[in-house]
Amino acid sequence: MLNEVIEIAIGAGKKVLEVYDDAYAIHEKEDRSPLTIADQLSHEHIKTELSNLFPTIPILSEEGASIPFKERKNWSSFWLVDPLDGTKEFIKKNGEFTVNIALIQENRPVLGIVYAPALDILYYAKENDGAFKQIEASKHTMSPMRLYVDRCSIQKIAVVSRSHMSKETEVLLKDLEQKEGRLEFISIGSSLKFCLLAEGAAHYYPRLAPTMEWDTGAGHCIAVESGCQIVDYQRSEPLTYNKENLLNPWFICSV
Repeated sequence: MLNEVIEIAIGAGKKVLEVYDDAYAIHEKEDRSPLTIADQLSHEHIKTELSNLFPTIPILSEEGASIPFKERKNWSSFWLVDPLDGTKEFIKKNGEFTVNIALIQENRPVLGIVYAPALDILYYAKENDGAFKQIEASKHTMSPMRLYVDRCSIQKIAVVSRSHMSKETEVLLKDLEQKEGRLEFISIGSSLKFCLLAEGAAHYYPRLAPTMEWDTGAGHCIAVESGCQIVDYQRSEPLTYNKENLLNPWFICSV
């Protein structure tokens, strides 16, 4: 299953790149966030390919998230998809956008794939099998690298959202500095924030701002399989998926 879904993610990334360097239409979704043609092309590719390969597993995608909870609540497993995570980064043309595909079983992610098509970097993980990074992923010429968190560095690094920084997050970071000493900061878009912790390039990712389940499912699996923990900021409990309200609570990812 993993290899097939990786190829689907890379294929969706190719669809996204078809419009990345060209003129493209930008529409406004109901929540006033931008929607591009690239989102739609990626969504249709992933939906078609997953349905063909795994016809019995339902799909919940950002661009098709109107499935009522009375239907979803009976799902024991489903695909959770963000066909273009980091739409604002796509529009800014900084390369920090991803295709995210996760498999959710019993309300937790057991498989996660994050592909950054402009960078041609792939991150993936499967429960109990570890997390991996592969550069030049579309060329299939490089061997994947096993990922582990960094628990040895004295200098701690916090990764923050490039486009969605909140005042609450700023307060938390100041509190962390009282505990850890001066922090260094990295700003980056999309689910690449989880991936930086997974590969040992950062130590904290606080998100005290809104995210949806499809924003986090794939990165969650990768981060946990590398050794991170991700907990609800207020309850100190693991994030769960397929809630009636698909909005995530505030959370902290840390090593």
